[in-house]
Amino acid sequence: MEGIEGGGIGGYWWWAAASSAQLAWGINFYRKGYAGDSRFMPLKAFAVASLFVGATASAAVGILRASGVHSVEDAKEVGASIRSGLGIPRRARDE
Repeated sequence: MEGIEGGGIGGYWWWAAASSAQLAWGINFYRKGYAGDSRFMPLKAFAVASLFVGATASAAVGILRASGVHSVEDAKEVGASIRSGLGIPRRARDE
């Protein structure tokens, strides 16, 4: 796929689209409320909650990938950069 290796938003517009679609679908179902057989209420509640969790996960992955964080080591570097920018000393476990 084109644009997956580099940072930027070039190849990640679909992460935003997936997140937006899931969020819109979850809000739509939440606003409709409950209708129908009461035996299916737990299933419907789980489905709505899953849409919200999926939307959050899609958005988080899209943001991380678009900003160039592709591995745990990249995330550690970002964390170290944030800590040093805030003036917080390095952790004792860091080597």
